Amino acid sequence: MTSIEFNSLVQNIAQSLRPVAMNLTRDVDDAKDLVQETMLKALTNRDKFKSGTNLKAWLYTIMRNTFINNYNKITKRSSNIDSAEYLQYLNTDESYITQNKGTATFVMNDINAAIANLSEEHRAPFMMYYIGYKYLEIAEKLQIPIGTVKNRIHIARKELKQALKVYNRDM
Repeated sequence: MTSIEFNSLVQNIAQSLRPVAMNLTRDVDDAKDLVQETMLKALTNRDKFKSGTNLKAWLYTIMRNTFINNYNKITKRSSNIDSAEYLQYLNTDESYITQNKGTATFVMNDINAAIANLSEEHRAPFMMYYIGYKYLEIAEKLQIPIGTVKNRIHIARKELKQALKVYNRDM
């Protein structure tokens, strides 16, 4: 297949890629960008396409992989948090602030005391999870299995719930 024939086939299939791109991105501009990036990758990697195979499926695969790679880049970029400063985020919950801040101070003192009473092995993964780390990131950082991370966070939540049950309106 010549380069001109390949380019022509790819351009004809481009129209059928748009609805799928829209379904993946849920945004018109992002869908157009995804189709354009797919076309660029297809045209630059023409030599990797095996003649006689399904070109449409090949293009869909390129588009899906491009979408997944872009999504992973975005989520990885937004999940970078400095672990040395995780305690500074402890008092950021504005839901308990009242006009004179007396109640909020009282509640936050109780929460801080309850967290301080947790054992270090439960407190560290809990606080990292609280500020936004994912389970896998916590496991890698603390060099423990992911199941242990989940278990320690669960236990910390249970202990905090018990220590702070006075604030639970349902009980």
